[in-house]
Amino acid sequence: MAGVPAGEATLDRIAWIELSSVTLPLASPVSDAKVLTGRQRPMTEVVFLFAEIGTERGHEGIGFGYSKRAGGPGQFAHAAEIAPALLGEDPSDIGRLGTKLLWAGASVGRSGLATQAIAAIDIALWDLKARRAGLPLAKLLGAHRDSVRCYNTSGGFLSAPLEEVLDNAEASVRAGIGGVKIKVGHPDHAEDLRRVTAVRERLGDAFPLMVDANQQWDRPAALRMGRALEEFGLTWIEEPLDAYDAEGHAALARALDTPIATGEMLTSVAEHCELIDKEAADILQPDAPRIGGITGFLRLAALADHRHLGLAPHFAMEIHLHLAAAYPSEPWVEHFDWLDPLFEERLTIEDGRMHVPARPGLGITLSEQARAWTTARTLVGDRP
Repeated sequence: MAGVPAGEATLDRIAWIELSSVTLPLASPVSDAKVLTGRQRPMTEVVFLFAEIGTERGHEGIGFGYSKRAGGPGQFAHAAEIAPALLGEDPSDIGRLGTKLLWAGASVGRSGLATQAIAAIDIALWDLKARRAGLPLAKLLGAHRDSVRCYNTSGGFLSAPLEEVLDNAEASVRAGIGGVKIKVGHPDHAEDLRRVTAVRERLGDAFPLMVDANQQWDRPAALRMGRALEEFGLTWIEEPLDAYDAEGHAALARALDTPIATGEMLTSVAEHCELIDKEAADILQPDAPRIGGITGFLRLAALADHRHLGLAPHFAMEIHLHLAAAYPSEPWVEHFDWLDPLFEERLTIEDGRMHVPARPGLGITLSEQARAWTTARTLVGDRP
């Protein structure tokens, strides 16, 4: 089998990698400000790239990435091209293997689709390492806490009428979720303020409330809306400007008392470094499946902690719960129930917090429904 020569410390080798593309249909189409401005169509499905990895000694791990609206087939194709480079390698050498995969696909760069394809594999390697150790991933990384504050997003889309948003917010509170985020960025700014006012009145002044403009304001509108929103005591304003407008976000962060959160759309650690260097965010929102996996996330988390920034990872709570639990200062994790059909297990939420499961690794197992939604599969190596 191909691979580097083994030293005494190489105790196992990768024997196979299986990649799957799974299309998850949403119960109903959802729209945010990007749809209302005509830049995107309503979202009806999410496409996942799953990577399952096994070793000669029988250890296994699973990881995943995802794409919304476009990119799923590209992620799968790129992962399938570079995965053979892992056969025969030591699964513990995660950092080195990430670099090897980057060079295997160097012609498509070190961000975007390339890092997203690698992410699923990187996450699977970390899951394998934690499972082999018999530890939840958070504990393997060195947890600072066994539970993390969580907030709900999935009930506050602009496609939902206000009464439905209010009902969803109350349901989140009853479910033990600790915060609620709603979408803003409506072409009519007065409509945004009406919705925020209604939700704040329904939840009360003390309950954590966030808003998300999904990059759809320009600089003057963001400043005007930011000032208008100050009275609501928001936990943060998310993506008020284009994701790559670090200077604009920095100016907004200086001008407003309400914290600014952004970062979810960036696809490399380097892109986040610009946000950090320009003091463009009070709260970083990295997405491990978008920035190369857990290895990239840990590099970024160290930089964010050094600058005393807040952390609120985007989406994929099954992964980000563990990573948030290992961040030194108190973070948030985003609750989405969209992924529930993909896994056999469920996460526990009580008193506003999501609890790290006792199960080894990420603590997830693919469901039969996920297998049924598989649209493409490829196996590298020989799976028993």
